[in-house]
Amino acid sequence: MEQRLKQIATLTLPFLLAATVALAQDASVLKGEAAFGDWRADQPGVRRLIVPDDLQAPFATDSASNGADRAAMPPDAGPKLPPGFAAEMIASGIRNPRALRIAPNGDIFVADSRANQIRVYRLDEGSAKPVEQAVFASGLRQPYGIAFYPADKPEWAYVANSGSVVRFAYKSGDLEASGDAEVVVKRLPGGGHWTRDITFSPDGKTLYVSVGSASNVAEGIGEQPSGGIEAWAERQPLGALWGNEENRAAVLAFDPDGGNERIAATGLRNWTPRKTSPLTARDDSLPR
Repeated sequence: MEQRLKQIATLTLPFLLAATVALAQDASVLKGEAAFGDWRADQPGVRRLIVPDDLQAPFATDSASNGADRAAMPPDAGPKLPPGFAAEMIASGIRNPRALRIAPNGDIFVADSRANQIRVYRLDEGSAKPVEQAVFASGLRQPYGIAFYPADKPEWAYVANSGSVVRFAYKSGDLEASGDAEVVVKRLPGGGHWTRDITFSPDGKTLYVSVGSASNVAEGIGEQPSGGIEAWAERQPLGALWGNEENRAAVLAFDPDGGNERIAATGLRNWTPRKTSPLTARDDSLPR
């Protein structure tokens, strides 16, 4: 093992040195004091090289907090994009848009977590201008994740609240939920990293739910579990924690109806799923 680590270190160090030298010789890379510039210098292609000698000594300055204030958006404000790309405003005034999903028919569903609602926008073909918009569902609790099930011809729109998962009867083109929410997962750990994202496995048999950690480094986990850590490890999946971190920093798995709860993955501080890759037909962020 030690020899293997030495081989890895021998191979890795020259690569890192070579990469650093290459960056240092690239005139398009910001270096020294310029590397610490703010957002005004950001644009596609800008890179920054910060080496240890550029940094101040630890604790050279007192800790400070200078939070941002909200400012009016200038009329010409917009993201800087590479050639060939364009960005248009679809909607504004949403209190806290945190997650966006595209329904199979092209409608845009947005989780407004602070307003506790799901909004939906239907765009004019070839334009960013909505021709219809509505509140699909309200009265939620910090909604975040949205998933359509089954994927090809959905009958349900699933929504992950901070402490539960619900679903609404859905057919393609619905702008408003036709009925009340049906509870699928009654209880999820709340607080801490509160966003709960959801996705289905490609075969549609498993609902994955992300539950972020309650803290940063399990500082409030408390005493060892009853029987000790070794006994706990024999009963739980590898990496599963206890106390206020039980079933957290994890991906929980359920059947689509909310049954058969189990832990699918651990050690993920605040996981957000990705779409299935069109090249591999799988989501590489999901456990396999």
